[in-house]
Amino acid sequence: MKLTRKMVLSRAKASELHSVRKLNCWGSRLTDISICREMPSLEVITLSVNSVSTLEPMSWCRQLSELYLRRNRIPSLAELFYLKDLPRLRVLWLAENPCCGPDPHLYRMTVLRALPHLQTLDNQTVTEEELSRALMEGEEITAPDRGGTGNGGPEPYTLSTMNATAETQGDLLSFSEEASSAQGQLCLKPLARNRFLPFSQREAVKSHKNRNNVLAAILLLLQDLDTEALEAVHQTVVSRLQALHKQGLQEDME
Repeated sequence: MKLTRKMVLSRAKASELHSVRKLNCWGSRLTDISICREMPSLEVITLSVNSVSTLEPMSWCRQLSELYLRRNRIPSLAELFYLKDLPRLRVLWLAENPCCGPDPHLYRMTVLRALPHLQTLDNQTVTEEELSRALMEGEEITAPDRGGTGNGGPEPYTLSTMNATAETQGDLLSFSEEASSAQGQLCLKPLARNRFLPFSQREAVKSHKNRNNVLAAILLLLQDLDTEALEAVHQTVVSRLQALHKQGLQEDME
């Protein structure tokens, strides 16, 4: 799916592409983000859980400071070539892409060698020691050899095709972490941890925390829905509440 002007303006609540500063396209089945070339003021963009395969369009976003790309189709770390000349880029989330390879250390060192101005990589703070080691242990990248447009590729990730409820919930939890980085106003206060609690109580605390993280992710996603979609959500919520109420009555009678 191609990211269009209409989608961008609707999600960013903007009137012109050149004025868009923040854009959330998480889980939108995107393969083509070429329109980003027309957004020179873009500062923060969330593209996680899509099928983006090239970062070339991002090279036009000179004001970009935060880029969230977890779980896409970036084939090679050579794509980082397109981010090297972005002077303000400080946050990058690139995990769960084919380019990460089997060696997490080599991956991190190579990214930091290519982008030494990063302050956070994959939700982990970059240290001065890492930057020094990256100069020796990271691989040098060169411009990617593009055999095509980079806008095609395999089937995109979608929430409906992800395997198992646990994986879907895991994506929501990761999304809530990205949302916390990009839009801190939706963060929920974390629960205190106590490793000495009985197992049953620890599980209850963990469940409560996961519930809050999922809720934060859902609240952020609601911002991108139009009236028709919100009505569908409303009807689903009402039906669910009625079912829970009915279930509660039946339990009381028993």
